[in-house]
Amino acid sequence: METQAIQDSIDACHDAGGGVVRVPTGSFQIGTIILKSNVTLSLDYGASLLGSTDVADYPTENLSRPREGAAHCLIYAENANNITIEGLGVIDGRGTHENFPRNRSGGRNSGIRPRLIRMESCEDLTFSGVTYKRPAFWGLHLIDCKNIHFNAVTVRFRNNNYNNDGFDIDGCENVLIENCDLSTGDDAICLKSSKNPCRNIVVRGCKLDSNTAALKFGTSSRGGFIDVTVTNCYFHDCPMGAIKLQSVDGGRLENVDISRVVMKEVGCPLFIRLGNRGSHFGEGRESPPVGTLKNIRISDVVAKVIIEDRAKAAEAVYKNLEVDTTPGVTDKEKSKAGPIMITGIPGHFVENVVLENIQISFPGHGTEEDARRTVAEDIDRYPEQFFFGVLPAWGPTSAMQGRLSSRMSS
Repeated sequence: METQAIQDSIDACHDAGGGVVRVPTGSFQIGTIILKSNVTLSLDYGASLLGSTDVADYPTENLSRPREGAAHCLIYAENANNITIEGLGVIDGRGTHENFPRNRSGGRNSGIRPRLIRMESCEDLTFSGVTYKRPAFWGLHLIDCKNIHFNAVTVRFRNNNYNNDGFDIDGCENVLIENCDLSTGDDAICLKSSKNPCRNIVVRGCKLDSNTAALKFGTSSRGGFIDVTVTNCYFHDCPMGAIKLQSVDGGRLENVDISRVVMKEVGCPLFIRLGNRGSHFGEGRESPPVGTLKNIRISDVVAKVIIEDRAKAAEAVYKNLEVDTTPGVTDKEKSKAGPIMITGIPGHFVENVVLENIQISFPGHGTEEDARRTVAEDIDRYPEQFFFGVLPAWGPTSAMQGRLSSRMSS
């Protein structure tokens, strides 16, 4: 174990006013390390930091408790500034089902699954070049941080364990994500706002694939999402949907511009949901009022929607679940490959949505019975589009006229 040697180097750099901790070529096993202000962790080509497979190497006594999930993580920082993780090496959590099983049966590791990285209330963070692999839980989780730059980062989490999100950006401001290649089990880029809003976020030039969504706002949405731009991206192999914009915990989801996106082999290409789940994430006792969702522009999108392939489903992260082998296309498969869905709830409208120059090909398989379905409001449920079942092909209702402007070819 090289945990102590690396931690001692980080502490020495920090105490000297800043510096670089260089990881040379080779494999080094570590438990939890704590990064500090003005320290760069630089991995040479061929260098690998390997997460321990013993939960005892992930102590939590010096770590704050996050609003979501347990405190365990491989790399941690809090109230620190000017931190960089760079280089051409690999950070591998080794968080497989075998090493960190999800169940709590009392066996080895007892259901504890560490995040790969967690940083809280930090400023001026740079992530450049490193490849991240196999977290047991979420990947790179940043909470209430400011001035963040991801550049040329590679993520390889797909079909590893449960809940393997790529970037979880919670309540952060001034974030630039560019030139990144993310392949994940759960949402690839997930904006969250368990307390504070995500504000001033730019995603550009990224390639994303996921067993769930490429890009997701929420579901943690108490603080809201304001001023987000996504452009020049490629989303592929996302059977549960590509873009999900959700405000269900009282926040404002406003001023979002998504443009020049190509989607290939995805489920529902766009799901926009204003709901009333009302989670408060420990901030007070009462559920928040319904939020707002408005001023969304999505343009220059080409998408190919597919029915989820059964062979791929059998190999996916949920592979230990039963796979339906019934011949033909099931309603569940059709619901995941459904049309664009934009929905508020009674008395609370989605407002001012513009869809422009949108080209989408759908796989079909709809029936006359599907076209007669009445879709439930499902006001307070955890929002996934396929929970609404197979959707009929509806245009905007009278309640949405004047609030939805669409110019689409499909």
